[in-house]
Amino acid sequence: MVKSYLKYEHSKTFGLINSSFSNALWAPDDLQNATIRQSGAGKAVVGANEEVLCWDVKKGELLGRWRDKDCTAEVASIAQSDADPDVFAVGYGDGSIRIWDARIATVIVNFNGHRSAVTALAFGSDGSRLASGSKDTDIIIWDLVAEVGLYKLRGHANEITGLKFLQHTANKATGEDEEAGQGFDADHLTNGMDDRSGFLLTTSKDAKIKIWNLESQHCIETHIAQSNGECWALAIYPDGSGCITAGNDGELKVWSIDLRGLVNSNLQIEDAQEQTYLKERGFLYRHGKDRTIGVSFHPRGKYIAAHGSEKAIELWRIRSESEVQKTLARKRKRRREKLLAAQDGALKDGLMNGDDVSENLAAADVTDVIVPYVIVRTGGKVRSVDWGQGRSSKVINLLSANTTNELELYSISTKQSDKKKMSEEPPDYSRTFAVDLPGHRTDVRSVALSSDDRMLASSSNGSLKIWNVRTQNCIRTLDCGYALCSSFLPGDKIVVVGNRNGELELFDIASSTLIETVKAHDGPIWTLHVHPDGRSLATGSADKCAKFFNFKVVQEEIPGTQQTTPRFKLVHTRTLKVSDDILSLRLSPDSRLVALSLLDNTVKVFFTDSLKLFLNLYGHKLPVLNMDISYDSKLIVTCSADKNVRIWGLDFGDCHKAFFAHQDSIMQVAFVPHNQDGNGHHFFSASKDRVIKYWDGDKFEQIQKLDGHHGEIWAMTVSRTGEFLVTASHDKSIRIWQQTDEQIFLEEEREKELEELYENTLTASLDRDDEPDGEKAEVGPAGKQTTETLMAGEKIVEALELGIADLEVMREWAEAKSTQTNLAPPDRHPIFLYTNISAEAHVLKVVQKIKAAALQDALLVLPFSQVPPLFTFLQIWAEKQWSIPLTCRVLFFVLNIHHKQIVASKTMRPMLDGIRRHLRRALQRQKDEMGFNLAALKFVGTQMREKGEKDYVDEAVWEAEEERVLKGRKKRGFVDVA
Repeated sequence: MVKSYLKYEHSKTFGLINSSFSNALWAPDDLQNATIRQSGAGKAVVGANEEVLCWDVKKGELLGRWRDKDCTAEVASIAQSDADPDVFAVGYGDGSIRIWDARIATVIVNFNGHRSAVTALAFGSDGSRLASGSKDTDIIIWDLVAEVGLYKLRGHANEITGLKFLQHTANKATGEDEEAGQGFDADHLTNGMDDRSGFLLTTSKDAKIKIWNLESQHCIETHIAQSNGECWALAIYPDGSGCITAGNDGELKVWSIDLRGLVNSNLQIEDAQEQTYLKERGFLYRHGKDRTIGVSFHPRGKYIAAHGSEKAIELWRIRSESEVQKTLARKRKRRREKLLAAQDGALKDGLMNGDDVSENLAAADVTDVIVPYVIVRTGGKVRSVDWGQGRSSKVINLLSANTTNELELYSISTKQSDKKKMSEEPPDYSRTFAVDLPGHRTDVRSVALSSDDRMLASSSNGSLKIWNVRTQNCIRTLDCGYALCSSFLPGDKIVVVGNRNGELELFDIASSTLIETVKAHDGPIWTLHVHPDGRSLATGSADKCAKFFNFKVVQEEIPGTQQTTPRFKLVHTRTLKVSDDILSLRLSPDSRLVALSLLDNTVKVFFTDSLKLFLNLYGHKLPVLNMDISYDSKLIVTCSADKNVRIWGLDFGDCHKAFFAHQDSIMQVAFVPHNQDGNGHHFFSASKDRVIKYWDGDKFEQIQKLDGHHGEIWAMTVSRTGEFLVTASHDKSIRIWQQTDEQIFLEEEREKELEELYENTLTASLDRDDEPDGEKAEVGPAGKQTTETLMAGEKIVEALELGIADLEVMREWAEAKSTQTNLAPPDRHPIFLYTNISAEAHVLKVVQKIKAAALQDALLVLPFSQVPPLFTFLQIWAEKQWSIPLTCRVLFFVLNIHHKQIVASKTMRPMLDGIRRHLRRALQRQKDEMGFNLAALKFVGTQMREKGEKDYVDEAVWEAEEERVLKGRKKRGFVDVA
């Protein structure tokens, strides 16, 4: 009988606030949701490995978690739509893009066109277009309404670092950026840049900045963005009149953009003159001399924030027109004073006459317009910043997402122009809110579970956190040293931590206090293990000693009184000295043996009572990093930096099996602690290759592979019941892997792995560019073949073959029935018989099931031999007027890609004439219907307005008006007529 195993699956992720792969966005509170009490500080939308998290910045609570179960790649970039603030575009590390609706935390559209991580995203002004840039150097323009990729722009030679649509946004900025030139005619600009046209500004690590004309789909201007290497960031002024690019050595370059010239060039029909729309205005330099990885303008346009990878954000202020005038006047005054000191009178008069001419503001030096404002010192290295909107105009808010797994919101006071004293000293700033409790600042190096599996202790450099396993809430945070190992002591009230200074720290969980610090070793304590009887503890250190401590409760006198209080202490009893550093120590469950792994690649097994050497285990080529002993004390499994796992017998020290387990150093191994389901010899291994593997120690077979972490796995622990395991990684996340009731078989797992390998190689081979090795075309189709599109294309081919065969059968049956009235129905395919559906309806159903974003790539899979059958069904759909938009879309795309073959084919001419005739009739009918409906809606709207609008009459005003009219009138006179 084939043995089955129970499957482990990823269950929960916690301990991660934000990842260092992605940017962070500030968003206002959800005003539509009245059930939630608003905090007023807004929310932060951040990438966290493969998820997007929404945090309440004030309360530090998690408001939402966006995750697509089909996506395992990490989030690389996030952008918010200006037209609909609840719509977010999220780019992932595998090149896919998902459009999320924040209100329902659901994916609306799924795009797949890039070959590597999406590094930049930007929405159009009306929210109907999205531009994306990637590490594969391509830029793709997506249509969010039709849910398709429009085209791909090529021209950059390295990763895209920034892209923005160039459009005029009236009244968004106050026009205080004099470096950009004069004001523009908003109506003229808006008319010149409609939804389909417009311009795109892009920067790349190839140090170039480009302007693309989206109507003609080509690059119209290219400049060298940075003089000293790559261009790392781009920010555009809110009204589009200027931009800043950032590079190495703290250099920022300021540019002005001629929007009027761009629009006029788009409106001109004849050949335009050679003109430069992007003009260099000058340089700004940050205090930090590292590369600038982020720069952004405040929404009101008065401030600029820039940061590198250090713990600081530098702010600049854009001066008002009057301030710049004063500065220029001071400079002129200084020049005059210098001239008065000059000796040559004639030269002096000439220069003074020339100096009286007022300087043009547009020609002012950029350092006179943009001046340093304040440097905000942050708690960690900055990954991303975003501006927040405060209720007061006297304060500006800045959200900082740090690489230390924390979010900070800073409030910076703004200078008032009438207060002259404040201009002399730098403005104040303060950290108003922070989201830092639900995670560690540094990598978690050790995890430990309590005896009832309800609490989890995770320790890192500087902090120990206690978590509730069921709710994933952090219930305690304690300060500690650089933790290397940890464990709960019996009773689950005390946690012991071994640190890099050779100290054992004892923490009481209930009171959140440090009970005692014991100087146990002279070197780092790499390992500790509680004795199975729960009365003692063993530690191993780099000082070549293993020490044994007993637990003891002693009565200590309270100073100044006669009373005593019980106090828990560790009492050192024995020391075992060995020849090299101890990396791992384990006590066997039967308390008979203690195993030590040394830096000399060996494992030594001693008797616990006499500490005499029992076994020497040789075989690993590099040091053994971790080991574990099975529940019955018969097997010991060791893992090493040589990427191998070895299983040894503890009876004679013989190596049962050695196998190459991972692609990198194996950090942890752990047996299932019991044998309730016959899985006592099953164990897990975790490695720096980001993978956890589940093994059968009797059959020496890999049962399952668990993927999910995006960084090296440092620590792992298995629950006492064996129902779940916990892992901690360099990606700052702690993950729980739960055992399910689903059974898995080794043969099936091997087949799945082979299928995954085949699919990966297949999509990689299809993904290669079809063009020759020469220069690529500047514009290309925006598509990428994936497993989904290949399967969709195969489904279309299968449906076409079945449909054509069924059409032929039904045609023959109809002809025969005209002569034989009692003829039995034909033998059709079971699909048509079961659902009682026609062939054309079945094919349409198959095509409709394919996502709009994947349809074009699926149609590319079809060979030309399948085009005539497809056109047959398109003709039937057009004749019956079924799903006309889809019919048109499929028809136009197939005509585009197979144009030459279709033109050369004589048989397809009458078919195309029939499709055109039917489509024109259907489209004319739809046009008439829409016109009728629009007219009816206008009529109904007019009626509603007439019924809904009433003239408001103020009684007092009306009476006063009446009196005024009456007074102005003459009284009637009575005349006698004879």
